[in-house]
Amino acid sequence: MRFRIEFVAKDAEEEIVVRCHSLDENIKRQCAAIEGLLDDTPAIIYHKADQEFYLPGKEILFFETDGEIVHAHTAGDMFRVNYRLYQLEEILPPAFMRISKSTVANTAQILSLCKTISTSVSVQFFHTHKHVYVSRFYLKALKEKLSQRSR
Repeated sequence: MRFRIEFVAKDAEEEIVVRCHSLDENIKRQCAAIEGLLDDTPAIIYHKADQEFYLPGKEILFFETDGEIVHAHTAGDMFRVNYRLYQLEEILPPAFMRISKSTVANTAQILSLCKTISTSVSVQFFHTHKHVYVSRFYLKALKEKLSQRSR
């Protein structure tokens, strides 16, 4: 097996390609290790009842405030975190961005933007019924980020 690094232009997307004859356990293990290294989400402890959870960042759809409490939402659950939204904005990877005064969303998990009757825009996520609303102040920046994601 060889290991090779190629340099690309600054505006080109960086990628890791694994070329193999078959997808055996060794290759699967190596791919899992690489994916673990690529998940640059900081170690955030998620709380539910008396338990602590250690979730990969890609599982988080959005963070939302409820009064003084910040909740992290996955496709099927909700957890409490001990951070404020402004703190999360500073430590989360670039895929996360503020979309309203009370919400920071994972743009990698956004499926669609839907205009509603009241002229607000609803953010729909992959594989869940959960949705949040984006404020007009953040809408342009969100659309720009989503258009860059699809390139």
